[in-house]
Amino acid sequence: MTSSSRIVAVYPGSFDPVTLGHEDVARRTLRVCDHLIVAVAHSSSQPKRHLFPVAERLEMLRAVFAEEPRIECVSFGGLLVDFARRRGARFIVRGLRAVSDFEYEFQMAQMNRELSQEVETVFLAPDVPFSFLSASLVREVASLGGEVRGFVSPVVREHLRRRLA
Repeated sequence: MTSSSRIVAVYPGSFDPVTLGHEDVARRTLRVCDHLIVAVAHSSSQPKRHLFPVAERLEMLRAVFAEEPRIECVSFGGLLVDFARRRGARFIVRGLRAVSDFEYEFQMAQMNRELSQEVETVFLAPDVPFSFLSASLVREVASLGGEVRGFVSPVVREHLRRRLA
């Protein structure tokens, strides 16, 4: 396969922290692309208080995907479509957990389409065991002393434990 026919996708998010649902969507995306860029946004279009700084989120992502050479973990600022174009991405991947996610994600996809006709947005539903899972729920459960073993990888659990100790 030549570099010009290589299919690149971008999976953007805050990943604060990366959950098993995020991991599921990323790994399944590799079924339809050759290279996936998991991109941590420096700023969010939705106001959020972050638990982890961007550098630590990248550290967790790189540890989680260390065995997958087709996944690259980076951070970015500015417009997502500009970042995607610079990186040669053909599509943006977004996970949809529930109908409640759809309205916001649909609006973002439409805006991105207006800004860049050459970059498509693809929605993936997470596997059923992760359909309810969000980083904000994981943060809340962990901050209240709950067990998050079934929701995040061991490396992420350790970061949560240290951060919330």
